[in-house]
Amino acid sequence: MTRSGVVLAGGASRRFGGDKLAEPIDGIPLLERSIAALAGLVDEIIVVVAPNRSAPRLPTAGTTPIRVVADPEPFGGPLVGLRTGLEAARGTSVLVVGGDMPSMRPAVLELLLARPSAALGDQAGVLRPLPCSLDRAAALLATDALLAFGERRLRALLTSVDTTMVPWRDWQPVDPSGLTLVDIDERSDLP
Repeated sequence: MTRSGVVLAGGASRRFGGDKLAEPIDGIPLLERSIAALAGLVDEIIVVVAPNRSAPRLPTAGTTPIRVVADPEPFGGPLVGLRTGLEAARGTSVLVVGGDMPSMRPAVLELLLARPSAALGDQAGVLRPLPCSLDRAAALLATDALLAFGERRLRALLTSVDTTMVPWRDWQPVDPSGLTLVDIDERSDLP
């Protein structure tokens, strides 16, 4: 089985007030941190950007090839971005992460990849949409159907493909502070 990683990096960063994916944490831009978390876990990495955005500066990810693909419409929402990434992916299993998730733990991502369709539950038992693993073929079919009805939310896809929730108690031992779920929306979210 081949694995693809998809990094959703097509958002507008409106709440952040600038290009948050270029914002460094300890000298490493947010987008590079997300890519680094996937390197070594997947056979390829696809970075999905907005169509009106220039290709971001990409780091090397060891021997893992990285490709950039553009959404078909500007800021069409995460489900449109995911559809673009799924279409570009070659793997049968896809690990999806946000480009604004600077602290993902590879051990937690491995737990997701061990299941055909899975996402993490937080401490309150709420299913979080990112990161998640998906069966590429099933996710493509479900995404097309949801988009045809105007749906744009990732949560709708996770419900549609019967995603397994990995409970907090199962992944917390390898990420005691739950840093894998941290995303950056506003400048105040930066560590």
